[in-house]
Amino acid sequence: MTLPPLADRLARAITMAGPMPVSQFMAAANAHYYATRDPLGTAGDFITSPEISQMFGELIGLWCADLWDRAGRPDTAWVELGPGRGTLAADARRAMAKAGFTPAVHLVETSPILRQAQGERVADATWHDSVHTLPQDSALIVVANEFFDALPIRQLVRGAQWRERLVACQDTLFLPIAGPPIPDDVIPTPLRDAPAGAVLEVSPASVAAMRTLADRVAKQGGACLVVDYGHEGPRLGETLQAVRGHAFANPFETPGEVDLSAHVDFTTLAAAAQASGAVAWGPVEQGALLTALGIDARVAALFKAAPERGEQLAQDRERLVAGMGTLFKALAVTAPAWPHPAGFA
Repeated sequence: MTLPPLADRLARAITMAGPMPVSQFMAAANAHYYATRDPLGTAGDFITSPEISQMFGELIGLWCADLWDRAGRPDTAWVELGPGRGTLAADARRAMAKAGFTPAVHLVETSPILRQAQGERVADATWHDSVHTLPQDSALIVVANEFFDALPIRQLVRGAQWRERLVACQDTLFLPIAGPPIPDDVIPTPLRDAPAGAVLEVSPASVAAMRTLADRVAKQGGACLVVDYGHEGPRLGETLQAVRGHAFANPFETPGEVDLSAHVDFTTLAAAAQASGAVAWGPVEQGALLTALGIDARVAALFKAAPERGEQLAQDRERLVAGMGTLFKALAVTAPAWPHPAGFA
């Protein structure tokens, strides 16, 4: 059996160096996946909130504009991490402009295919390969919608001892196996005596990304809004999943041809932000945030302008607030001197 190019490279790497951590497998798979396709929409593998309705991006934009206004309208750059097709950026920008906020737009994106799609919607954006090249001479308002869930995770599995899960390759099949033991002090104290078979997922990549963002926000002023599916942790449970054609798939089959993601630990992200000198707010459920920001009033305004869209508007609102609204959560991070962000108690 002939393997696809990425699978062949991973198989060769495992054959030469031995099984690799799940985090390394996931990082390589997602890097290839996003670099080689537009995965969004009905013809792709999944759909995100900005693609469901313009209301999502518009309300996020108004959240940004309101915070900027109450912070005293400082010179600010607007940033999105993993901007997809640029739909959220375009909708947010339109809403921000109506509120008098017209910042330069900076998009952190490495995929050439997605950069092209983003350029069709936000032609004058500045693109970055990482957050390290973002402006240093202004405040930053950063939006990260479904960004952290795609960052690589480590899976730690409880047996007689805690061990890190690795990925092995037999013939042309990738499969998870138990790796070497890890020190108990890596595991949060309340979870160390978990039953056999328990899985703890941690994401050092997510912590590093948040610490970098929070450090910049704390020093330069600004805020970061993270919206993603996840939980308040740490907690046990295996959440690594693969999606292809809007259906679940085996995460260890066809690496680079399926979207890999895992639940975000919002408690750990908040702690990372606070450790870097920023203030963390939330998390709150996406549905509660959108309701607080006025999604019902926006539905009414759009219905008044186009009554024929009433049924679709109601369905979109239900999906954003009720369907995705409880699983998805939002975390806000602000500079210490910046005001309380709207929608966060």
